Amino acid sequence: MGKTADLTAVQKAIIDTLKQEVLYQGTSVGSLWEGKSVAENAAQREETLGDLRKQWTESGVETSRATVYRRVQEMGYRCRIPQVKPLLNQKQRQKRLTWATEKQHWTVAQWSKREMPKCLKSSVKYPQLVMVWGAMSAAVNAASYQEILEHFMLPSAEKLYGDEDFIFQHDLAPAHSAKTTGKWFTDHGITVLNWPANSPDLNPIENLWDIVKRKLRDARPNTLDELKAAIEASWASITPHKCHRLIASMPRRIEAVISAKGFPTKY
Repeated sequence: MGKTADLTAVQKAIIDTLKQEVLYQGTSVGSLWEGKSVAENAAQREETLGDLRKQWTESGVETSRATVYRRVQEMGYRCRIPQVKPLLNQKQRQKRLTWATEKQHWTVAQWSKREMPKCLKSSVKYPQLVMVWGAMSAAVNAASYQEILEHFMLPSAEKLYGDEDFIFQHDLAPAHSAKTTGKWFTDHGITVLNWPANSPDLNPIENLWDIVKRKLRDARPNTLDELKAAIEASWASITPHKCHRLIASMPRRIEAVISAKGFPTKY
């Protein structure tokens, strides 16, 4: 690998450029070429620029982080921040795949009849707390969750669907999967959509929560009243068109899970 004759034209050009800097800095080209090998290995291991600079230093190449970044770019690599996805075991992946296969032929109209609200306790990293129908963090217990369903979900469903049937969806949070919660839905004659664990990528309402949270960060409320007003304003800013677009993404999400054989998708 160290033979210049085996290098591509681009690699030769990089070495020629580096040679000028290296001669000025008093470092050997061989050491820098070792640095390139380190870069290639680091790219395969998804290491950071800091890790890469440390390894180059250990290889005898003293350089700044900015220089490492430029050289990595010249070598054809790009820096990326990895997406955080749930860790799925084999059983969970199989359940996701089975679930997606069962829903593969559902139409957008069918998905539109799915009720997707969540009601959780929101701190939004501010000292004030407020209970909100459709908030986005921390958990409530089964009893309080059922009270929220009774006083908020049922009126919402009545307004949205009237006497029509609908399917309710929630994830497998402890309050949602509790036996008493299941009995509550049975007693009220509401069908609950079976749901695979660790599957936020299958739930388009997660995108709505992300929008609300981003807007809250921009608003930076300082008091309880400001927090309530910011949440209401953030939610009100989400248009019906945006909701329809997210619902219309369900067939694509299903296909993505099937293509990924149950592994996490880009959604």
